[in-house]
Amino acid sequence: MSPPATPTPGNGEHPWRWVIIALIFLGTVVNFLDRLAIPVLSPVLQAEFHLTNVQYSWIGSAFLFAYAASMFVWGAVFDRFGNRTGFALAVVLWSVAEIAHAAARGLGSLCGLRAALGAGESGNWPGATRTVAAWFPARQRALGMGIANTGASLGPALAPPLIIWMQLSFGWRTVFLATGALGFMWLALWLIFYPRRGVASSAGLAAAVQHKPVPWSVLLRRREVWGIVLARFFGDPIWWLYLNWLPLYLFNARGFSLKEIAAFGWMPFVAAALGALSGGWLSGWLLRRTDDVNRARKTAILIGTACMTTGFATAFAASPYAALGWMCITCFGFQFWVGNVQTLPSDFFPVGAVGSIAGFAGTAAGVGAVIFTLSTGWVVDHFSYTPILITAAVLAPLATGALFLLAGRVRAIELS
Repeated sequence: MSPPATPTPGNGEHPWRWVIIALIFLGTVVNFLDRLAIPVLSPVLQAEFHLTNVQYSWIGSAFLFAYAASMFVWGAVFDRFGNRTGFALAVVLWSVAEIAHAAARGLGSLCGLRAALGAGESGNWPGATRTVAAWFPARQRALGMGIANTGASLGPALAPPLIIWMQLSFGWRTVFLATGALGFMWLALWLIFYPRRGVASSAGLAAAVQHKPVPWSVLLRRREVWGIVLARFFGDPIWWLYLNWLPLYLFNARGFSLKEIAAFGWMPFVAAALGALSGGWLSGWLLRRTDDVNRARKTAILIGTACMTTGFATAFAASPYAALGWMCITCFGFQFWVGNVQTLPSDFFPVGAVGSIAGFAGTAAGVGAVIFTLSTGWVVDHFSYTPILITAAVLAPLATGALFLLAGRVRAIELS
């Protein structure tokens, strides 16, 4: 079966969009399984390579530095070459890097390989955002991003039991070989089902649309772009705190064993998956009811912000299971929030600008996460996790405040 062409203007209800978003979802699951391998294995790797918390933060920061530095480049790649080719390049790079982790010999090689992984994996989000903008009508874009972000939550939810089982059964090096191979399996599906540019469907639809890229000089003059960028700079470190540090937090601060981490460590990420889906659904439902994209997006963003402030409760929870419960609410809130923030570039700007804006925002998110990850290692070694959890809770309203102040009313903008 040959896939149809990508949708043309006025063809926003193309049924193939559900196949495309299913592929994006699966690709995001693989993306996060790959990146969660080291956090889940962190107690094992710390013991084997005699790593301090600060040294562990260097490994996470190497990933995030490359992730941030590459994100805006991927935005340009997707806007220039399209979604099919962009994803193919990104997945090959990150899968090769993941497999190469099996040959790691210490701190230096882990940092280098994590940087290579970050450089490849950063392509996922400009690609996902641009693909949703191209295939989905405005009222369904938040839901489309919600489905993609569900992959960002399901991957981390699957990671603790799956990776710990593989580590206990076959050793930690096998984990990287297996998770890296998943990327090539996904790539085969992507190349089969995603249409080539200019290929007409069997139903006689028009050829694929060429979305003209918008110059960066035009985009960077818009305060709406800077509102989205700053929101991600302040907001995304909250998510990265849980991605990079949750297993170590449960192990060192809350006394969980590896088997208990496998049994319970997935819960915040299942909550995050529910947040991604419900945030996208609510935003779309409000848009259908009110025909007001500004009200729909901002209502969902405010609900997510409120949920993320429960980091305060995590910091002072008396029992480990209460802390886990509060973390579930925080992760739910982040994904509720971020899916709607990621939809804003396509609400404001044409498709040809979306990849670049998503790249700018992703770079800012990565820079914020690098700063926060390095700070976390130092603070935990010298004090505890409490100041970090409190800071993360403060970042949530700061991110939303910067977004609302700079971006103003959500509406379509004509670029000259």
